[in-house]
Amino acid sequence: MRRLVLTAGVLAAAACVSVGHRADASSAPRPLRILFVGNSQTSTNDLPAFVSEIARVTRGPRIEYRTFAPSATTLQGNWYAGSGALALLNEKWDAVVVQQGPSVLPGSRARLCQYAKLFSDEARINGARPYLLMVWPRRGGSVTDVLDSYAAAGAAAHAAVLPAGIAWAAATRRSPGLELYRSDGVHPNRTGTYLAALVVYAGIRRAPVVAPNTLVPGGNPYWIPASSARMFRDAAQEALRTEVPPQPCG
Repeated sequence: MRRLVLTAGVLAAAACVSVGHRADASSAPRPLRILFVGNSQTSTNDLPAFVSEIARVTRGPRIEYRTFAPSATTLQGNWYAGSGALALLNEKWDAVVVQQGPSVLPGSRARLCQYAKLFSDEARINGARPYLLMVWPRRGGSVTDVLDSYAAAGAAAHAAVLPAGIAWAAATRRSPGLELYRSDGVHPNRTGTYLAALVVYAGIRRAPVVAPNTLVPGGNPYWIPASSARMFRDAAQEALRTEVPPQPCG
């Protein structure tokens, strides 16, 4: 069995500054730099802004990010997008998070496997750790099929999978009737994006899930009851602990 993303204890560091003296600029913690490559399932509601805001509210590392996620494209399209995603990979990143659609059809699965590996190899060449953001099925679809494709791609790319789609399934099991989709049954509403961001942040940091209930991602306030935040925390943590056998890409 293979763990999708290993969660470890939080690594904490404390700096002492004498009273009445300003901390030296060199003592400021280095930001965590993340490149997001995907499509509108990442850019809708600005998932990277949610991830950055979770870090800020919980006093985690400051996150600097760039997003290359045009609508209605695949990783193959992003790979050949001229001076787009590949040019960004040449910058210095700590993590590169790539995402495609559910990818349950044979052709889509094959492209996910092929281009996730290409992006992951390129990320490692430039010193970044690669991740695959597993999305959710279309409304009414099978989350197991999506997981199967992303597990195969993760194994082929030697990249950790951030299983947002599994967190969605875990949350709806806990709260039947919970709505995480927009009306199109494909894209997330803001709560769906929030839950995916919990998985991304904890997965990249390899730390327990933290779930603040008040955020202002991109300057737009977002609030849920504390009880709902705890439920989403538990769903995200369950997803990150999910184990699946390695899957072949073919």
